[in-house]
Amino acid sequence: MDSDASDSPIDRVILPSVRDLGDGFTVRRALPSAQRRMVGPFVFFDQMGPVAFTGEQALDVRPHPHIGLATLTYLLDGEIMHRDSLGSVQAIRPGEVNWMTAGRGIVHSERTPAEQRAPNRQAPGTLFGLQTWIALPTAQEEVAPEFLHYTADQVPTVTDAGVSLTVVAGTTDGITSPVRTFSDLIFADLVLAPGATYAFRADHAERAVYVVTGSLRVVGQEGIFAASQLVVLKPGATTVLSTDTGVRLMLLGGEPFAEKRYVYWNFVSSRPERIEQAKEDWRAGRFASVPGDNAFIPLPSDPVGLRLK
Repeated sequence: MDSDASDSPIDRVILPSVRDLGDGFTVRRALPSAQRRMVGPFVFFDQMGPVAFTGEQALDVRPHPHIGLATLTYLLDGEIMHRDSLGSVQAIRPGEVNWMTAGRGIVHSERTPAEQRAPNRQAPGTLFGLQTWIALPTAQEEVAPEFLHYTADQVPTVTDAGVSLTVVAGTTDGITSPVRTFSDLIFADLVLAPGATYAFRADHAERAVYVVTGSLRVVGQEGIFAASQLVVLKPGATTVLSTDTGVRLMLLGGEPFAEKRYVYWNFVSSRPERIEQAKEDWRAGRFASVPGDNAFIPLPSDPVGLRLK
């Protein structure tokens, strides 16, 4: 929905769609949407869970390819085992960051670890987290693929007067994450205690706030924003965020690219012909495989290519 008042700090509010990743596992997808395709370099924004796995349930995202983007995975609860065609094998847990640069091409899988599956687990497994796709600048779209993992103690957190800010990637408030990015952006985990406020600076041309849990107020805008809403802010002015009852938010944004971006399935590029080549490469089995994970997701037969910007 669009904001009506001309003096409102909000550009629009996006209600995520629900997408099935297969085997009954769904995500809430805030980007892209019909209302907004990108925020800065952020192409996709998915919320996974919260979900409790019972019986034989588990996360099993089979090997699939990417080009032209970086994925950032950040968990709030649970655990995922990442494997990729570079040979990386890495569990990610709450507060940690997986940054995977696809560049000219990578394949990866994401699964519930063996010890978290029935009958090994002692209680129902849980999963709650966020994954974003970040488009690469044109000059870096074909860089060599790379996978980096950051532990929770490497990711900076500051607390003050009911405010806890974890800078997951990028820079804000003079705090810079060690996560190696390719463009100017911010991705941060913000927790406000009841009655606390935070001034989200206009350091980046495009910004948005995603409500993870709790309820949010935006000074200058009537109403309360609930969990799973993406609040896209107008550029150029600091936006004051507050809460009556407590809230957890993800802050995201960055500089938009001058060039258009195209997306088809898991491929992102500034050149549609490059996506066509990636499709053919996946059909023909020319991507590298994931050691130890021989399954794969076939190319969808009829998705619609979507021009993002």
